[in-house]
Amino acid sequence: MAEPVQNPNLMSRAAMEAMARTKSNSGPLVSEIFTKINNAKDKAKKIEVLKQNDSEAMRMLMKGAFDPKIEWDLPEGTPPYIANEAPAGTEHSNLLVEAKRLWHFVKGADPSLNKPRKEQMFIQMLEGLHASDAEVLIAVKDDKLNNTYKGLTANLVKEAFGWDDNFSKPEQK
Repeated sequence: MAEPVQNPNLMSRAAMEAMARTKSNSGPLVSEIFTKINNAKDKAKKIEVLKQNDSEAMRMLMKGAFDPKIEWDLPEGTPPYIANEAPAGTEHSNLLVEAKRLWHFVKGADPSLNKPRKEQMFIQMLEGLHASDAEVLIAVKDDKLNNTYKGLTANLVKEAFGWDDNFSKPEQK
């Protein structure tokens, strides 16, 4: 009996199996990273988790959560949004990818958008995220991240990223 012919328009079995072993998004959810920090037993381990997940997007989130100079141009509390029920790694966007759009929601950063449009865009972002990352983003906006994740504080973030009290790298002399 002859070997079945592989349709050239289809992926090979090996490629399908490899794809099934990988997540569809670009890494762990932010809530998963913050849970690791929460569960780490000491400060050194918490810093290590932050350093392992260091990226421009993570730094933007941390500045948004802890830098007192950043004021969100959104109402306090949880907006009326529909949580994304999709399981982790499937039909949702990643907060680390969406972080590049957070500047729209900071006071004075985007004067071309009126307040109702900003709120609508924020709700759309929340609805696109995994439910746990949407909760993280709301905690970031409301300056309550350290209430949700034990040990995730401004001082920890400054130490992990080598930031000074202005949440930036000190200038080298």
